[in-house]
Amino acid sequence: MLPKCNNTIEHVRLHEEPIYNGHTFHLIGLWVSGAFALTALVLSLQLIFLHATNYSKPYEQKHIIRVLLMVPIYSLVSFLSFRFYTYYVYLNVIRDCYEAFAIASFFSLMCAYTAPSLHDQKDYFRNIVPKPWIFPANAFRKCFGGDKRGCFRVPRSGLTWFNIIWVAVFQYCTVKVALTIIALITQATHRYCIETLKPAFAHVWIIIFQTISVTIAMFCLIQFYTQVKEDITEHRPLVKVAAIKLVIFLSFWQTIILSLLTAGNAIKPSNKIQEPDLRVGLPVLLLCMEMAVFALFHFWSFPYQPYQLQSKQYLGGPLGIKAILDALNPYDIIKAVGRSARWITMGHKTRHQDASYDVALGRKPTGDSASQFQSMSR
Repeated sequence: MLPKCNNTIEHVRLHEEPIYNGHTFHLIGLWVSGAFALTALVLSLQLIFLHATNYSKPYEQKHIIRVLLMVPIYSLVSFLSFRFYTYYVYLNVIRDCYEAFAIASFFSLMCAYTAPSLHDQKDYFRNIVPKPWIFPANAFRKCFGGDKRGCFRVPRSGLTWFNIIWVAVFQYCTVKVALTIIALITQATHRYCIETLKPAFAHVWIIIFQTISVTIAMFCLIQFYTQVKEDITEHRPLVKVAAIKLVIFLSFWQTIILSLLTAGNAIKPSNKIQEPDLRVGLPVLLLCMEMAVFALFHFWSFPYQPYQLQSKQYLGGPLGIKAILDALNPYDIIKAVGRSARWITMGHKTRHQDASYDVALGRKPTGDSASQFQSMSR
């Protein structure tokens, strides 16, 4: 017989004792989270509007707008989760899905900095020498076959290396959507159970698979940065990587840590802070506060000034509406996910036929590979 979930959060009505001047933790938290969420919302929407109305490089700025949208989405969802904690799992779906979308968009932005189109990006990576994997992959290399064979070997071809990074980043979109659907189904059937980490419920397994997936995506994103940073120095990639990495790190890991502490009874509810505020309210309150800080940081890490033109002939349309619609259109991300699936199922089998392997061996492309290289370089 399957164990039952003591799903108290959905049914508990808070009756907390006051902690300051007759006000409860929940009421104070609601005011504080609302104030920080509103601040983050106003600042982020202002920067998004400035990019949309100075829309001169769509292949870069649509991805920037997508990344900037993380802050208002996280802030709004976090505030609503604090207020309507009984619907936390359902509200969290919006934030979780957009997180994968934002990571994919940031990777696409970094690719756009190397070259404006996928065709040009492939030519760029055909001519690079892949750098060694960063820690911890480099530490595992000797344990899994060394430099020549194991799964942690560095590809000889720059294009193969690029495709591996591409797959590793975009897999998170697929995994995140799948885990979100599973969370919704199991929550509706009382098999999710946010209150426990018992393996009989879906909550712990979703945490495990989500952790693995996001770690792979973020690792490869950092690996990509170390490879191309010298060629895109003018775009200040380090501050941009810090901006996205810190948002993901804080939103994901602090929620996991607090979930582990509360599930393991290291932090226990009391009369002054009850279970809903402990499990849901505290993590989202911290997120609201952090998002206001990141909204300010984004003015420095993703400035709109480099995209201003003297001619004022921008491509964002009236009030930047076209730019916003471009950013909200997920078709390019869907195509990128499809490309990663196609490469991992079929493309990797013929990767050695690409001219980049001749380049890696220090010889001129010959025969079919030469004609392929010439056609792809035009």
